[in-house]
Amino acid sequence: MGSAGRLASLHAIVLIVVLGVVVVALVRSFSASYESAAARGLGNQLREFQRGASLRPASEGLRAFSYQFLLQHPLPSGSAVVVALTNAGRVVTGDTATLTALVKDPKIKGWISRPPAATVAYATTIGGTPLEIVASPIVVGGRRVGTYFATSDLSPFVAERSRVLRLSLAEATIALLVGVASAFLLLRRLLRRVGRITTTAEEIGSGSLERRLGAQTDADEVGELARTFDDMLDRLETAMQSQRRLLADVSHQLRTPVTVVRGHLEVLNRTGEGDVESVRETVDLVIDELDQMAGLIERLLSLGRAMESDRFVLEDVELAEFLPPLVDSVRPLAPRTLSLGAVPSVAIHADRHQLRGAVTGLLDNAIHATPTGARIELSASRDATAGTVAIVVEDAGPGIPAAQRESVLQRFSRPGARDEDGSGLGLAIAKAVAIAHGGEITIGQSATLGGARVAIVLPAAAVARAAR
Repeated sequence: MGSAGRLASLHAIVLIVVLGVVVVALVRSFSASYESAAARGLGNQLREFQRGASLRPASEGLRAFSYQFLLQHPLPSGSAVVVALTNAGRVVTGDTATLTALVKDPKIKGWISRPPAATVAYATTIGGTPLEIVASPIVVGGRRVGTYFATSDLSPFVAERSRVLRLSLAEATIALLVGVASAFLLLRRLLRRVGRITTTAEEIGSGSLERRLGAQTDADEVGELARTFDDMLDRLETAMQSQRRLLADVSHQLRTPVTVVRGHLEVLNRTGEGDVESVRETVDLVIDELDQMAGLIERLLSLGRAMESDRFVLEDVELAEFLPPLVDSVRPLAPRTLSLGAVPSVAIHADRHQLRGAVTGLLDNAIHATPTGARIELSASRDATAGTVAIVVEDAGPGIPAAQRESVLQRFSRPGARDEDGSGLGLAIAKAVAIAHGGEITIGQSATLGGARVAIVLPAAAVARAAR
């Protein structure tokens, strides 16, 4: 039995219990209502008898009154009344068989000899006939002088109750069948869709990352699950493709220095160690290539850390205190004219270490894109309307053509670089840091210096404090 069958069976058990309780409650309520109605009818007659007995003329005996009362109140078929007087015998009327069975009942016989203290009403079966019986003491002058018994035949009620019971069971059976069948069909349809998700997940696990569940027409939870599943697969496929591209790029970037190192070591091995100058030059070249490889690896690690935003340690960073030391730390790297522009009194909520690396990378890119003595300026600004904060690096270099501004944000892309020392990862790292902070990186043309203008734009949500 599949999951749909098991769940439908459980649903059937629950429905059986619930419907059974409802049917039992319905029948009991019907019985109580009918018996209560019969008891009320008998009680009305009893109260009328008690009132008449209390108000009868003093010359009229209680037995004679009882006889006249019963003559004036005919009973329906199957009913009976017994007026049992302690010192004056019994006055009876009604169905003979019922009367005969009634006076033989042990409980009734006990009340005939000793009237009950209060009125008693109950349902019983006497002689195979279901009866509602009311037994009440006859009180005259504050004394119990007898017992008034009245019965009502409940046979019509029993037949009606049986009909109600059969009808209720039939309706409950129909409801059970319809409920279980509909639940089974719905569950099977639902689980079939879940099964498609499972099958797709298995195919993806075997390497078919292009598999998708497709467009969902149902706007329910399973449809939302399927759409979320497809979105997850899209992100997973993008991440896998990005990983493959990264591995390919890294392999390509490392292949050249490894080949150079290997080639020179092979030459050194063939020529021997006699030429000290040649050995020294080869060692220097190998060390230089290894340094470049170490720098590239460190940049790749920085890029990886920048893409893991969940590991960022956010704190309030005052730009007026944060940016000036960056200019001072980069100034010794190359003979350029570096300056600090306007910086607003703004504190941003950011990872200080990652942001420092991103801004330093932008300054390093500007150095590689400009000639000796060229001007480079670091500044910051705040958009009063949007509330965003921009950290800007401008230079006096050749700039970045509009057609290349998208490509330079990719890893290892170096259009406009004036030397071969760069890794092509500076802008990629800055972009990853900006995105991790909820912002973006923009590239334009500097209005004042004429070269490139690269800005890390952070959203208003990243602003911790701003001067008013």
